[in-house]
Amino acid sequence: MNDTPEQPGPESPDHGRARHPEPQAWPGQGYPPPAPPYDQGGHGHPGAYQGGYPGGHQGSHPPPGYGYGPAGHGYPGPAGMYGPRPGSDDATMAMLAHLLGLLTSFIGPLVLYLAKKDESPYVRAQAAEALNFQLTLMIAYIVSWVLAFVLIGILLVLVIWVGSTILMIIAAVAANRGEAYRYPMNIRFVS
Repeated sequence: MNDTPEQPGPESPDHGRARHPEPQAWPGQGYPPPAPPYDQGGHGHPGAYQGGYPGGHQGSHPPPGYGYGPAGHGYPGPAGMYGPRPGSDDATMAMLAHLLGLLTSFIGPLVLYLAKKDESPYVRAQAAEALNFQLTLMIAYIVSWVLAFVLIGILLVLVIWVGSTILMIIAAVAANRGEAYRYPMNIRFVS
């Protein structure tokens, strides 16, 4: 046998055509490099790609200002915020403090604040928050009634009523879950 490749004969369909070598994937010829195996993943390997972080940050933690950070180092809640005591009705009382504002204005949250302020820090904080919101609403309603003479106050009363109703319901649901809810745009008279 001969080691030279056989040339096509006159009866072959490839007769007269030049033979070209098969295309190969040479580096830099438009073919992407193969993907790294899953087990490497770029975690802590020098030069590994850290997807999504600017500057190709090395290591297993994102640069400061990105991601969540190590466990236990999150944003601390406002000082003085407590959760409900286990096995008590604190969450229900805190929810009532927010919902009573819908029916009784500042009277319901004031009664709950005075009744529970020495018994439960969580109910005290949520009742004070609801009471402060009701007092802030009273000021907003007075200002909007004064502005009613300019005709913008009538629209403002409607906006305040709808917005406060939504915020009180959100606060009641959060308090029932045991979260320390704080109203936006709240003047804090009582703490």
